[in-house]
Amino acid sequence: MGIRTRVSTARDATNEVPVPAETPAVPDASVLVRGVSPVLEVPFTDTGEVDVHGFRRVVRYVLGTGVTSMMFPGFASEYYKLAEDERRTLTGILLEETGSRPDVAAIIAVQDHATQLAVARAREAVAAGADLINLLPPHFLSPSRRALVDHVRTVLDAIAPTPVVLQYAPAETGTSLDSATLAAIAAAHPNLKLVKVESSPPGRLIEELAALDPPLAAIEGYAGVHLPDALRRGAVGTQPGCSFTEVYVEIWRRFTEGDEAGGEELHRRLLPFISYWMLDTELIIAAEKQISARRGLIGSAFCRSPAHVLDTEELRRIDVFLDEFADLLPDLSG
Repeated sequence: MGIRTRVSTARDATNEVPVPAETPAVPDASVLVRGVSPVLEVPFTDTGEVDVHGFRRVVRYVLGTGVTSMMFPGFASEYYKLAEDERRTLTGILLEETGSRPDVAAIIAVQDHATQLAVARAREAVAAGADLINLLPPHFLSPSRRALVDHVRTVLDAIAPTPVVLQYAPAETGTSLDSATLAAIAAAHPNLKLVKVESSPPGRLIEELAALDPPLAAIEGYAGVHLPDALRRGAVGTQPGCSFTEVYVEIWRRFTEGDEAGGEELHRRLLPFISYWMLDTELIIAAEKQISARRGLIGSAFCRSPAHVLDTEELRRIDVFLDEFADLLPDLSG
């Protein structure tokens, strides 16, 4: 088992990579990736600049919901629309905010297509204080299964014993993986601790991973559309966006405290919204930013182009959503 060392970080205007200052080691951080593990959104100004202070507010809001892990940057962060310096600055903010919190794991994502670049980014993130790395395998121009596995193994080796979450998102990437392949990788690389399963539906793969000896933990993605089934099949967590984290936290609480009927009921209320928004990645990004802006979490719902432009009915449905969950979603403008 790897050892988790929390670090505090500091940055100046030059955006230098921070030098970690070690604090007492605690057990493997992957044990904190349980329950709801939000992917952080990136607020922009109305003119499209990164709202640095707004991002810090997002981090603090998510921490305040009681979760024990969070991830950046993911699809919900519009990572593919961030410049390198922007990404580095925002990563630094996340690590600053979580650096003194041994009860919270900061998961830093690596999506580089080139293995050499993925290794460099992962090592930089670990040096800066990341507790876990979320690794999205390469997918541009459809690399072979062997090339994909070699990429994953190389990154795992490069940052061992730092724990890794392997992201399996076939709808977004076209990547094809199975439990046997994942089991073989995990057997040779014990720092592969979790798989984020975003196939649709994800339940069968989650169940197969849970049945391995030893089991390979799985978290469900895809905005929680299949959350009840995933949980019943052995998922240890869910990783949605962050604009209405409180709803997911309450669903998870009900299920794990034995109120399955209550969890199902709350999920049924949520499902019509998230199942529509998840028809397109850019759609749910735009919808979540509208929710965050209307709640007062961020100052603008701006998404960098190309982006999904919400139409009149989609905007009306966000009003309906906020009314539906008003009991769980307090006004954050104060």
